[in-house]
Amino acid sequence: MAHPTQLGFQDAASPVMEELLHFHDHALMIVFLISTLVLYIIIAMVSTKLTNKYILDSQEIEIVWTVLPAVILVLIALPSLRILYLMDEINDPHLTIKAMGHQWYWSYEYTDYEDLGFDSYMVPTQDLIPGQFRLLETDHRMVVPMESPVRVLVSAEDVLHSWAVPSLGVKMDAVPGRLNQAAFIASRPGVFYGQCSEICGANHSFMPIVVEAVPLEHFESWSSLMLEDA
Repeated sequence: MAHPTQLGFQDAASPVMEELLHFHDHALMIVFLISTLVLYIIIAMVSTKLTNKYILDSQEIEIVWTVLPAVILVLIALPSLRILYLMDEINDPHLTIKAMGHQWYWSYEYTDYEDLGFDSYMVPTQDLIPGQFRLLETDHRMVVPMESPVRVLVSAEDVLHSWAVPSLGVKMDAVPGRLNQAAFIASRPGVFYGQCSEICGANHSFMPIVVEAVPLEHFESWSSLMLEDA
């Protein structure tokens, strides 16, 4: 959950998000080292009163500024590609949910069940109860079992939307007429908030996403109650 004055990412709630956080730290360290090197070179050039202004050619310097950037790019590219393949890998999901974007709400369909689906609207500010978050609460949460692979099929009915939950490391565009897919494993129980991340019209800011991860037995009880009410 994000909080005021927060500078970093939200706490990871899935293996993919943990990998993204590690990659962020890795890339940030490389950026810090590059910035330090550039700052040192600038200070050295300013403070030496142009003692090397007559150097016209230096094979050693050219080798360094050719090889060093190539090595840095490799150090960034390899872990990045690893995470990209990890995010696209979907093996034997235990649950498949279809998320459909509308102006301006989300609808969810649990495709492994015959008749389990609902619309998810934002709770108006005047209807919030103490402890709930403004512009983030919904009347129906997307409930998933924790520690189970979940596949989300994302599409839209009208315009472009984007289904995103930062704590789970998931962000997938919802395109009308196209079915995109993403996957995640909630590594701990909790309630995770997201929002539509593609400008989709006047009420773009008012279509939040709430994912609730619960133990498997609680999910089975919830799904049974939902099927009874259907």
